[in-house]
Amino acid sequence: MRIYLQANDGDVYHYRDKNGLESDMTVSLIVGTRGVGKTTMMLQHISMNYDINSPSVLYVSLDNLWFSSHSLLELADEFHKNGGKALFLDEVHKYPGWSREIKNIYDSYSEMKVVFTGSSMLDIYSSGADLSRRAIKYTLNGMSLREYLDYEHKIKIAPVTLSDLLADHIPLSIELAKSFRPVAILKEYLKYGYFPYYKEDKEGYFNRVAETINTVIEVDIPANIDIEYHTIIKIKKLFSIIAASVPFKPNISKLAEQTGTTRPSLLHYLDALEKAQAILLLDKEATGLKRLVKPEKIYLGNTNYAYAFSGDNVNIGNLRETFIYSMLSATNKVAYSDKTDFTVDGKYHFEIGGKEKNQKQISGLKEAYIVKDNIETGYLNQIPLWMFGLLY
Repeated sequence: MRIYLQANDGDVYHYRDKNGLESDMTVSLIVGTRGVGKTTMMLQHISMNYDINSPSVLYVSLDNLWFSSHSLLELADEFHKNGGKALFLDEVHKYPGWSREIKNIYDSYSEMKVVFTGSSMLDIYSSGADLSRRAIKYTLNGMSLREYLDYEHKIKIAPVTLSDLLADHIPLSIELAKSFRPVAILKEYLKYGYFPYYKEDKEGYFNRVAETINTVIEVDIPANIDIEYHTIIKIKKLFSIIAASVPFKPNISKLAEQTGTTRPSLLHYLDALEKAQAILLLDKEATGLKRLVKPEKIYLGNTNYAYAFSGDNVNIGNLRETFIYSMLSATNKVAYSDKTDFTVDGKYHFEIGGKEKNQKQISGLKEAYIVKDNIETGYLNQIPLWMFGLLY
C-alpha cells in the first residue's frame, strides 16, 4: 500500500510500502540513511490513519531540546496516563540510551504501539538492551527506479521478484516499453532519482547530496559510534578517496596509509560508512565477522553520489555496476565473483556492460546473464539494465 501527502506547493510527496508502520508488532524500528524520507513517511501515516487532535497519538523528534532535561520514559508515562495508544519517535539515534528506555516502555506499557526511526547504523541486536525479541526492524532504502517512475512520471508498476524478472524479462520489457522510454528515464534516475528531495530544488540537488554525506559523517556516525573529532576527519578523507576511485579493488594497507590510520581502524571506518549507506562493500560469500578481512570491491552507496562528487565525468561502467548492486542488494544477497561482476543468492551470475557486451565472460556458467545498458527489451539471457530497478 502506498502513502501520499499533498504538499504546500500542490506537488505530491511519494513514499514506499509502509512496512513497520502497519506491522502487527507492538514495537517497530524503521532505519535508513539521511534523506530517504523516514520522517515524511511517518508524518504521512499519522495524518492518514489517526486524528491528529486526539490525545491517543503522539509524534516527537528526539533531538528536541525538551529531552535535555526530561527522559523518554517520562514522556511515555505521561502520554500513557493521558490515554496514549500510539507513540511515534523520530531520530531515535540522537537520544543516548534509546534502546534501554524503549525496552522499558515496552515492558511497562505493552499495549502501546511504538514506532521509531533512526539512522541506518542502528542495530537492535547489539544496542545494549534486548530489543531483538520485542521489535522488528525495517530498512527504508532510497527510491528505486520503479518508485521514481511513479513519483516523477506517474507510471505505476508492481515490484518484480528477481526470479520472475529472469524468467519473464522479455514479455515484461516489451509490454512496459509501450508506455514509456526506459533508457531515457534510467538516465534521469541515475542522476537524481534516489533521494525524494530532488523535486524541491533540482539545480541545487547535488550540493544537497554532498551536504547529506557530510552530515552523515559528522553527525550520524558519531551518534552511533564513540569516535573523536580527528577520526571524523579521517573518515571524510577516506570517503573522498573512495569517491574519486570507485569502483576499485582496495589495497587496505595503502588506503590506511593515505588516510593516516591503521589497517584495523580503516576496516572499522569502511564498516561504518557501509552501515551509513554511504558506500557499498562487495564481499566474497562469507559469514561471521566479515569486516575483519578486506572487501573485494568498493562502490558508492548509489549513483546520485557519483554525479554529486564527479559531475559529468562519471564513469559509465561504475554507474551501471553501482545501479545493479544498489537495486539487487535491497532484495537479494549479492557477492563478489572472480568470473563475473556479481553473484546473486549463490547461484545467479551477472555480467554488466553496454549494448555490445558479448557472452565471453559467462561462457560455461549456468544461470548466467548479460545485463545490457541502452536496450529497451531483452533476448534470451540478455536483460536490459533498467529492469533491475523494478525489484522494489
